[in-house]
Amino acid sequence: MKRNILLIIVALCVANSYAQQAATYTLKSCLEKGLDNNYSLKIVRNDEQVTHNNATLANAGYLPTLDLSAGYSGNIDNTESTLKATGETTEENGVFNQTLDARVSLNWTIFDGFNIQANYQRLKELERQGETNTRIAVEDLIANLAAEYYNFIQQTIRLKNFRYAVSLSKERLRIVEERYNIGNFSRLDYQQAKVDFNADSAQYMKQQELLHTSRIQLNELMANENVDQPIHTQDSLIDVNATLEFEELWNATMQTNANLLKAEQNNRLAQLDYKKVCARDYPYLKLNAGYGYSHNKYEIAANSQRSNFGPNFGVTVGFKLFDGNRNRQRKNARIAVQNARLERNELEQALRADLSNLWQAYQNNLQMLNLERQNLIAAKDNHDIAMERYMLGDLSGIEMREAQKSLLDAEERILAAEYNTKLCEISLLQISGKITKYLE
Repeated sequence: MKRNILLIIVALCVANSYAQQAATYTLKSCLEKGLDNNYSLKIVRNDEQVTHNNATLANAGYLPTLDLSAGYSGNIDNTESTLKATGETTEENGVFNQTLDARVSLNWTIFDGFNIQANYQRLKELERQGETNTRIAVEDLIANLAAEYYNFIQQTIRLKNFRYAVSLSKERLRIVEERYNIGNFSRLDYQQAKVDFNADSAQYMKQQELLHTSRIQLNELMANENVDQPIHTQDSLIDVNATLEFEELWNATMQTNANLLKAEQNNRLAQLDYKKVCARDYPYLKLNAGYGYSHNKYEIAANSQRSNFGPNFGVTVGFKLFDGNRNRQRKNARIAVQNARLERNELEQALRADLSNLWQAYQNNLQMLNLERQNLIAAKDNHDIAMERYMLGDLSGIEMREAQKSLLDAEERILAAEYNTKLCEISLLQISGKITKYLE
């Protein structure tokens, strides 16, 4: 018995020491730190930078290419020649001929059936989609951090509730032990009080584990180097926003939902892919120009050496008369456009369903919260009355335990209702694109 009490006292002291050493966070400071440090978000932002780097005129094919090349070659020949008139044979061994060549070449596709234009538009659309992907990642992180922030508060409150339960059980055990020693209570009452105290103590220790898990998760989302870093939240209660309106949320969803915006971007990308396939139906025009220098040195020839230098240029006009894959690719591209449009419409329907379900859950939780607050008042009154009767000996230990359990259950239900309502609020704000209000 004394050992159990000592363990509880030690746990309480550790909890108090933890609270004193912990860094204090608000929801806003948690979010700001997570947005600055979260590793997954940094990766997404780097991917966005890649799409920005790719969205250039050169990458699309608008600009010409300029090449500089130079080469040297030599060959050693052994030759044998026979004159037809005289039949005289001449042999030359080890003849060394050399060639030096250098040139600058410019190649420029002037027109290729609007393929370049479509390609550039596609790169710019991918750049915008990179921004959208970053926005989605930011909103997901805000939602996850906010949910874990309030989960940490929930677990902290629950730990306090269990600590209170332990104190109640401890006091009941003290009373029973005193009266058992003087013969007013039976051994059964004493053993039952001891079992209840041990059960509440075990629950308290289990809750410490859950709070520790939440703290680890919160540190991980903020990318703190020490994931076991102590944390203390400035908020001690779960503040529920009961002022949300469905029509406002739905209008905002249709205008600003990031996933819906991405679906519309996918639709435009599919249309541009179709445009690129259709570009093959047009002729192409290419320009090439350059300047070259070549020098040849001969050991056996009429001239010992020869140099050539000067500009060169040309224009190529072409038209691909037949491509066996063109019709197939055009059909597939047209189907891709249809699928992108259908996927966007499907997403809109899914968002409507999700918003409706979340709104119903939000409303129900608000009503449950009001009921549970009333139940908590009643449960506290019942517990106080039960304690008075128990002290007078008019109430059994089992009945006292039921009153205590009823109070704890009421506290647990109201805590769960608050947290569930907050989760619905977070999800509603995320769907409607308003989740960043937590940064204000």
